[in-house]
Amino acid sequence: MDKSSAGISGQRTRSNNDYKQPNDHAASSRRGRYRHTTVRQWDPPSRTAPRRNEFYQSSSAYSSHYLLRRSVNPVQDFNALTQQEIMDGLVSKSYRFGHRYDGRNHSLYASSIKKYTSTAKRPLNRAEQSQLMRSLQNFTATRSWNWRSLTTTLHSFTSAGVFTPHKPMHERVKRTQAALLSTLLEVIISKCHQKPHARDIDAQGVANLLWAIAKLVDNGQERTPELKEAVAALLPNVKIQKANFKPQEITNLLWAMAKLAGNWQELTAGLKEAVAALLPCVNVQKANFNPQKIVNLLWAMAKLVDNGQEQTPELKEAVAALLPHVNAQKANFTPQGIVNLLWAMAKLLDNGQEPTSGFKEALAVLLPCVNAQKADFTPQGIANLLWAMAKLVDNGQHRTPGLKQTVATLLPLVNAQKNQFIPQHITNLLWAMAKLAGSGQEQTPQLKEAVVALLPHVNTQKANFNLQEITNLLWAMAKLVDNGQQWTPELKEAVTALLPHVHTQKDQFIPQHIANLLWAMAKLVDNGQEQTPELNEAVVALLPHVNAQKDQFIPQHIANLLWAMAKLVDNGQEQTPELKEAVAALLPHVNAQKDQFIPQHITNLLWAMAKLVDNGQERTPGFNEAVAALLPLVNAQKDNFKSQAIGNLLWAMAKLGELVDLNMVTSTFESLVYRISDNPQLSQQTILMSLWGVMVCCARLSQVSDANKNYWLEKHMDDLFTRLQNTSPDNKEDQSIMTMAASWLDRACPVVPHYQTIVSKRQSDFRDQLQSCIPSLRIEEEKSLNSLPPVDLLLPDHNMVIEIQGPSHFVGGDFKTRNGSTLLKIALLQKAGFEVIEIPVNRLLSQDLMKPYIDQIKTRIGLPPPGHGPVSLKRRWADEAYVTADKGRQPSDYGYLTAEEHSEEQTGKPAKTKKTTSQ
Repeated sequence: MDKSSAGISGQRTRSNNDYKQPNDHAASSRRGRYRHTTVRQWDPPSRTAPRRNEFYQSSSAYSSHYLLRRSVNPVQDFNALTQQEIMDGLVSKSYRFGHRYDGRNHSLYASSIKKYTSTAKRPLNRAEQSQLMRSLQNFTATRSWNWRSLTTTLHSFTSAGVFTPHKPMHERVKRTQAALLSTLLEVIISKCHQKPHARDIDAQGVANLLWAIAKLVDNGQERTPELKEAVAALLPNVKIQKANFKPQEITNLLWAMAKLAGNWQELTAGLKEAVAALLPCVNVQKANFNPQKIVNLLWAMAKLVDNGQEQTPELKEAVAALLPHVNAQKANFTPQGIVNLLWAMAKLLDNGQEPTSGFKEALAVLLPCVNAQKADFTPQGIANLLWAMAKLVDNGQHRTPGLKQTVATLLPLVNAQKNQFIPQHITNLLWAMAKLAGSGQEQTPQLKEAVVALLPHVNTQKANFNLQEITNLLWAMAKLVDNGQQWTPELKEAVTALLPHVHTQKDQFIPQHIANLLWAMAKLVDNGQEQTPELNEAVVALLPHVNAQKDQFIPQHIANLLWAMAKLVDNGQEQTPELKEAVAALLPHVNAQKDQFIPQHITNLLWAMAKLVDNGQERTPGFNEAVAALLPLVNAQKDNFKSQAIGNLLWAMAKLGELVDLNMVTSTFESLVYRISDNPQLSQQTILMSLWGVMVCCARLSQVSDANKNYWLEKHMDDLFTRLQNTSPDNKEDQSIMTMAASWLDRACPVVPHYQTIVSKRQSDFRDQLQSCIPSLRIEEEKSLNSLPPVDLLLPDHNMVIEIQGPSHFVGGDFKTRNGSTLLKIALLQKAGFEVIEIPVNRLLSQDLMKPYIDQIKTRIGLPPPGHGPVSLKRRWADEAYVTADKGRQPSDYGYLTAEEHSEEQTGKPAKTKKTTSQ
């Protein structure tokens, strides 16, 4: 706020003579309104233990005289409180005593407003606030006010809702609010900065002021420089006064700091020091906290941790000290208290809290309370409870006794109160249900009904969702669909309603939003979402922001983004310049952050790399470096990969073909294949992917005559194929894998694949040229041999196959590095006894280029070409064909701590595969 315009009706100015008085009061000048006099020494009475919500009291005789003389009864008549004669009396009192005035009458008036709202059991409404503001235009604090008057006034006005920013609000009210707050904050700041330290600053006042400021901010007060300065000035007093705080004050202070950190998204050094000073007091006074204080303290610590507070030994001790009291006071918690406690415990666990025995006991005690008080939860309470249940399950507490029953208790309440949920509740509920479904929670009829009940409200309230909520909703719907949710009309409408908001708000999304949104769109498309104009526009809108914010993505974001782009491309998304730029922008960060990737990230990244090159991604130096950085991590973390991840890794490394050094392939396969061979619970998709990967590895080894290694791999191949014998997949790609395995193992195949044949122009031109040169040669096209994929050209009389290799047969289309599919097909044909000739299509651009190959074929079939020397049909690789891992790099075992969704955060974990997909 500009302090030059902070006066009420232009009458207040700041003093340029901030000199000190013997009684620790600073003098103040007021444009001639007040006389310069010596401030009377006032010794405050000793502080007594206040009850909750009680504050400093002025002299009772003086108070009675002041109120009775004006016939004000704050409980019965709000109009009496806003009579002009009251304000005239305050101004007169201030003027008459000048610099000897300590502000007690003003604070008493503020207290009367608070008493009115306390009796009414609500803050001032908009009409009452507007009426009061007319009276407060000349309400001015001066530097002669004592600490008690300042703290009582600001706390009372805040509690009463005097500063609440109603919508809409008249400009006159806004100006008066701003001026009133400014005049109070200015004097508080001045008081805190007095040297020597002001003697009347005490513990209760510090607690009340920080509570009041936190409440202001939580009610929407703008974060002005003056407000920040007041907080910064007050915080050192927390450390000074720490020995004097009572249980209520400790609770209010930690609540206030949690609110400030949460609303300002910043944990300043001053806040950290104040928190550190208070935490030991929690342990010391643990026996003196009532149920409400226990709730607020655990909520505050959870909120602080969620905003970056380190889980220090002191914080852990404070949490541990409170948890047993949850059990002891379980019968005394209100419904709101139960909600806040479970929310706090879920947040603490999500941010690294160890699930100690005390934690588990407190959780087990609270869950039955949900069922007992189910009829008393508000819509917000229901949303927060289901969010907490989802977080607990997501963090490994799914076996907690009573948790499933608690979820079952809450789900019908969603349907019952569906019309009462605000946008944030809708978001949290759908996020929670998606998390529960993704964590193995059974999709009961109640859960499905709750989802169905909420989806229409996404469309209805589409204009009211903020950025975080839009992101979380699309993530939740993608996760639900990925876990079996049907594509109902309501779901389609909800997705369609949200997608345009991605485009319109594209410039506002933070890195986490971008990563989660692209992940969600890729998942939706992979599960049947049509690539509508709205979806394509949303993707196109986000891609440039990947490049713009490339330095801000954490390891999880990098993995999810590359996975999402690979998945979109695999489902038909055009590789536009923006998409290529986004991929290119992320690849260097794979190398830079390689030590931070967990097993799931490594799997998704290698899967994405394989999918991208399989769909035409250029093999750039950045791509090669990213692959080289990831490969050693597979062996380093081999014991941590789940079965599905192993299947994806075997597939990806095989798909990259000759890009990966053969020694790297065999050592990695040896360590991973044993892990899945003994697992009887493999999914059919994992078996198929693993089988294909093992076949490619065998194909590569067959070229170097390493019979021993091929033998052990073929044993695993046989085991995997045996598991599939009683299956009959309807997917053509899966049928092809089974057929190829049967051919390699010389076993009967339970399926008969059907192949689609396409004859390219280059292939047709070469066939015609070859036929014209050798008219007697019998040539067959697109012939399937031994139920294998069709060959381009077959010379049946000579047992010879000619493969015209287009760019799709090479990694990145470089015409040098064959991919896994090509290597496997060649090896299978050779194993079946055929001679295979590979001719890259870029060497068949004219008849002159074709002629040397035709002449060599003549030689092979016993018809020497006249006047030509032999030409080699072996592949001519001009450049290095392999990417090898740097032997000097040592991968780290460092694990990454996840951030949610949730608003959570959350981002989501790509799971469940189709065709060849990643987790």
